Amino acid sequence: MGLWKSPAREFRQDVTLDGVLHGKVVIVTGGGAGIGEATALFFSEQGAKVAVLDRNGDSARRTAERCQGLALQADMRDRTSLAAAVERTLSHYGRIDVLVNNAGIYPRQAFVDITEEQWDEMHDVNLKGTFRMCQLVAPHMIRQRAGKIINISSVTFFLGVRLLSHYVAAKGGVIGLTRVLAKELGEFNIHVNCITPGAIQTESEKFFVTEEQARAFVESQSLKRRLQPLDIARVCAFLASSWSDGMTGQTVNVDGGWVLY
Repeated sequence: MGLWKSPAREFRQDVTLDGVLHGKVVIVTGGGAGIGEATALFFSEQGAKVAVLDRNGDSARRTAERCQGLALQADMRDRTSLAAAVERTLSHYGRIDVLVNNAGIYPRQAFVDITEEQWDEMHDVNLKGTFRMCQLVAPHMIRQRAGKIINISSVTFFLGVRLLSHYVAAKGGVIGLTRVLAKELGEFNIHVNCITPGAIQTESEKFFVTEEQARAFVESQSLKRRLQPLDIARVCAFLASSWSDGMTGQTVNVDGGWVLY
């Protein structure tokens, strides 16, 4: 297995936010695997009520069962299915306190070969999907006069990674959207922040990341270990808690000290 190992072993840790997330209702998009799965499980361990949204219904159900949460099947490209998922969460839990916008796609393609259809799909999922969820959830948070929105972007925005022009452009848009929403929603006590993960070791990574590439990730970082989904989940939990009440419109880089942003 070499440098690749399952992140599942790190889901349970002796880490607590002292009950600040207890009873909070959280929607995690892309919650069926990877960062989303780790985030849903960690929030549940901290006492939150979790709605796991994923376009793969089976994956959503598996994660939801593990955290005794609500499984939601929806496609980030389909506003109707997302709206239904939000309404189901409200019907089931009565409110929405936190939104973690994690869902995304990551195809690699040379810039000169990207079709307009591929470009549009990337933005439809990674940027417009985030816009859709924010717009669907924000009115409920406005009525509550409280809420936390956490958008997941990518360290690639700072690095400008080859073969990812459409991905980097979309993730850059997520950072811009975060900043504007922080300005517009702040008067309603809604905090909007963004996380830019670095090279995160997920279950799916073993299918497209070589041992050599994995070593290069570690060598590029100040911290000489592979980052795990739980590393992102913990920062999500911090941003969702009252511990971060003085923060909004911020981009928090969690990359092991790669770009030192």
